[in-house]
Amino acid sequence: MRPNIIIDFNIPFIKGVFDDVADVRYSDGCDIRNKDVRNADALIIRTRTRCNENLLKNSSVKYIATATIGFDHIDTHYCQQHNIAWTNAPGCNAKSVQQYVATALSFLHQKSKINLNTAVVGIVGVGHVGKLIAEFCEAIGVKTLLNDPPRQRTEKTGKFVLLEEIAEKCDIITFHTPLNLEGADKTFHLVDDNFFRTLQKMPVIINTARGEICDTEALKKAKREQLISGIVLDCWEKEPNIDTDLLAMCDIATPHIAGYSADGKANATTACVQYISKCFNLEMDNWQVKDIPTPAQSILTLDNISANFVDVIAEAVLKTYQIEKESSALKNNIHNFEFFRNHYPLRREFDFYTILLKEKDEEISGILKRVGFN
Repeated sequence: MRPNIIIDFNIPFIKGVFDDVADVRYSDGCDIRNKDVRNADALIIRTRTRCNENLLKNSSVKYIATATIGFDHIDTHYCQQHNIAWTNAPGCNAKSVQQYVATALSFLHQKSKINLNTAVVGIVGVGHVGKLIAEFCEAIGVKTLLNDPPRQRTEKTGKFVLLEEIAEKCDIITFHTPLNLEGADKTFHLVDDNFFRTLQKMPVIINTARGEICDTEALKKAKREQLISGIVLDCWEKEPNIDTDLLAMCDIATPHIAGYSADGKANATTACVQYISKCFNLEMDNWQVKDIPTPAQSILTLDNISANFVDVIAEAVLKTYQIEKESSALKNNIHNFEFFRNHYPLRREFDFYTILLKEKDEEISGILKRVGFN
């Protein structure tokens, strides 16, 4: 019997994949309602679909696949009680978020907002994404401090520090935690008035994790009182209805697209298709996205003559991704948050690009390879 599957039509590369083996309906994830899922066997969604009792009660849904790393939009307790299996796509867009943060750092370095030659970067949350951010920083010689209480308890190593030390010693603090509303590892409003009062170096705050990690009012207050020197936000409280005052304060402001490289999207779609295939024995367990679109230019030439290697790396990173352009678009069209998110332009990750240096330099070539370039 063919399964009935509802798919968010904003998930890329999935159109037509199941048409020969299932009854498929495509829907805007923001508009999926309880009446729509009553006869559905499975859902393939993004974060905009809240999978809770309101959506799932009295439905026939037995499987949920979300094309995202995060899963706080899924009421996992309700699903467990009602025998609804679910999966996310852990790590699918980690390299994409790494590219986003690396580009933001490179942009701020170029604008002399920070100095990557001397900066200390604090990474809060060292999972799939946080580890890659640390690897990027290590590759270009930037010192990092790592904070991850769950890993610290499990691994019992000395490589992690308390959040208080991050606040004391870091010039940049970037957040990569899940959203936990309660418990020992609560991250809801982790960045609040109390946190800002412990800062010692007026750092740049970067949030590409979940909007609710940062208390919006506290963040604005910290900027006004010069407790922080800059803000890079991709995730917002109450999005898409984001705070206009906070938007204006940001050095970089984007509509929750840090993980939206074409490569990351392809990984997420692949994970969802394989999961649903296994659930229904559709014989597509090894299916993968093929033919990811490519930008016009994949070979980038850099002038590294008499240049600091960090400046060269920053230029290479910025050539792959026009983060300032995306930020300006949102700032000039705040009400188009969802449009920009759903019509995101093509972006490929570092390993798609080959770098040519005008002057041969083995050290810079080695660093570029460690960052991920060809």
